[in-house]
Amino acid sequence: MNFKDLTGMKFERLKVVKRIGKTAGGKVQWLCQCDCGNTTIATTDNLKRLHVTSCGCRQKDIISEVNTIHDLCHTRLYTIWAGMKNRCCNSYTPTYKNYGARGIRVCNEWLNSFEIFYNWAITHGYKDTLTIDRKDNNGNYEPGNCRWATDKEQSNNKRTNVYITYNGRTQTAKQWSDELDINYSTLLRRFHKGWPVFGLLQGL
Repeated sequence: MNFKDLTGMKFERLKVVKRIGKTAGGKVQWLCQCDCGNTTIATTDNLKRLHVTSCGCRQKDIISEVNTIHDLCHTRLYTIWAGMKNRCCNSYTPTYKNYGARGIRVCNEWLNSFEIFYNWAITHGYKDTLTIDRKDNNGNYEPGNCRWATDKEQSNNKRTNVYITYNGRTQTAKQWSDELDINYSTLLRRFHKGWPVFGLLQGL
């Protein structure tokens, strides 16, 4: 049987330092340096099959992550994360037709890890008064396409919004309504009847 020297090779968190002998059953053992600074001993089989991937610190990290998620599972952010996944992945959810059925997805990083989503949220302006908003309403839930917005900002970004251009400026009908203090329902009704823009925004 050919012997393969594993010295210097990396197996996840473990880097093989040197061969140190064999087990009672004849399996080759290696001294390994873990990324955390500790050392451990592992056999060739356990390294190659990734049965051993750290000095034991990885398991502690996994437990820590599970505890973190458990502690946060009753927070508003967790509810937002779960809702985001549900409307994109669960075809039995009433809102699925507006998200998953349209091809909108949650990026793999967020889909598979609440902790990653949580860290992004905290470092990108999350507040309890804000909601998650996609900049491109046809795009996915992913870091480059999401922001934290007020209800008003989010309503102005809906794909069903009516946009009106007047005097070189384009805004939603709701924005024009707020700015000019005109009746929103009347504005929309006249828009759908084909009124000219000048008439839409004057004398309501």
